[in-house]
Amino acid sequence: MGRRVLYGVYHWGLGHATRSLGLVRALLARGDAVTIVIAPGAGMRLLQSELGDACEFFPFADTPAPFSRYPAIFYLRMTASMPWVLAGYRSEHRLAERLVAERHFDCIVSDSRFGLWSRAVPSYCIFHSIHQVVPFFSSFTQRVTERGQRHLLREFTRVLIPDVAEGGGLSGWLGHDPDFDWGEGRLVYIGPLSSVPRMDMEQDIDVFFSVSGIEPQRGLLTDLVLQALPKLSGKIVVTLGRPHDEGPSRDVAGATVYNYLDRQRQAEMLNRAKLVMTRSGYTTLMELAGLGRKALFVATPGQSEQEYLARFHRDRGYVWSVEQKHLDMLPDLERARAASGIPRMDVSASTGNFLAAIA
Repeated sequence: MGRRVLYGVYHWGLGHATRSLGLVRALLARGDAVTIVIAPGAGMRLLQSELGDACEFFPFADTPAPFSRYPAIFYLRMTASMPWVLAGYRSEHRLAERLVAERHFDCIVSDSRFGLWSRAVPSYCIFHSIHQVVPFFSSFTQRVTERGQRHLLREFTRVLIPDVAEGGGLSGWLGHDPDFDWGEGRLVYIGPLSSVPRMDMEQDIDVFFSVSGIEPQRGLLTDLVLQALPKLSGKIVVTLGRPHDEGPSRDVAGATVYNYLDRQRQAEMLNRAKLVMTRSGYTTLMELAGLGRKALFVATPGQSEQEYLARFHRDRGYVWSVEQKHLDMLPDLERARAASGIPRMDVSASTGNFLAAIA
């Protein structure tokens, strides 16, 4: 008999859900029974559509997402909401302890949900941002923020980083902290995670636009992409990231536009694409690294982690990146084509490393 696993998924965007999908499938294949704690929304709908009744789902809200059209307002709202964020972590922890006591879970795996841990069973946190980029503030504020984050992570048996330990990996400074003592064996690099397999098919799509993010920024990028389509040539495919609005494709200025693509069709498009325009979220970055693709990154305004990752890989010469407000589609796509592309990384061992780390 397998183990009973309580698995928490952070709800901002779809990245945490998509990178957890392969891990949950690996747990199920091993014979484990998995209950997923996730806030209602797009991430839950994605996992439910992919996993069906193979898992139990437990809806539970997590950190609020105070997004705004303007980054400065986002950071002000996020700062103002911190008392509710911390209260949410405490509520989440009480839920974890209650579920472990009532349902006899054997372990907890949490993708970035800091409150989902238990003193009664081993608890593991999947996390890639052990450093934090805190814009507009001093290095002192950044150190205070990181100290608070380490305090939140202290109760987890291990912190599992989906990256390689050497050479800066994909996450760069965000995911590497050689100077801090995390404790013997607590920080484990399991390798990049990707649920997008390499497929033996022709790269016949010139540009694949994958629009994502939380409103209003997703809608703003959608408008920029659709407005640019009449100026583009070649085979163009667009997905607008609307999982609640599936339907047939439509033709827009010669491009094929989908409201939403499920994981299988998204994987097909990524395999067929010569160039991908997308957000620079870490899950997307891992998927592109698994395929070795060229990319134009447009970080979500206000998400400092995405902005850092876009700069980090642009400075390496792998991609081209641009702020959303400065996006000029034709020249930016040409700069992205001229970049070397993200070097392909072997992601095949990462799921096995994950299973070994929580054994």
